Amino acid sequence: MITTEDLLFFLDEVLDAMVRVVETLGDELACRRPEIDSLNSPYVTLAHCIGVMDYWGGQVIAGRETDRDRDAEFRASGAVPDLVARARDARRQLARDLESMSPYEAPRGVVSDTDACLPLGSSQGGALVHIYSELAIHRGHMEICRDILLSRVVATVTDPAVHQSDSRYSVE
Repeated sequence: MITTEDLLFFLDEVLDAMVRVVETLGDELACRRPEIDSLNSPYVTLAHCIGVMDYWGGQVIAGRETDRDRDAEFRASGAVPDLVARARDARRQLARDLESMSPYEAPRGVVSDTDACLPLGSSQGGALVHIYSELAIHRGHMEICRDILLSRVVATVTDPAVHQSDSRYSVE
């Protein structure tokens, strides 16, 4: 089986890419939602992934009480450096949460009945793979969102007609 350290290596790769997205966009664009149904801002997506790491690593794997507010994750906005610091703190906490992980054992924390019958909720190792899976999926979402946001900014700067007809994408 893959070691915890190996899995954290791959998780770091994904988390670092997500951090680069919000750092590239800066405060304003990182908090902007593209005009596409159900697409969250990159800031929201990273805030949600921090919640995923805390809940699944802390509560489900380690049995540590967490105070996750999932609804607030989807309303999050703010300064990118603060979010990046939170992501780094969450990653360090995840490493501590995994120190005593027993991958084949049942979760130490409570999981829903729906999740308990799935691999993500039936073992600590399954919960860890779930963390990686969620971050990897959301990395792709963030990269698509970044590309959409940056393409609209470029269009606004290079084509005055775009700016006149669709001012919501202006960077002024």
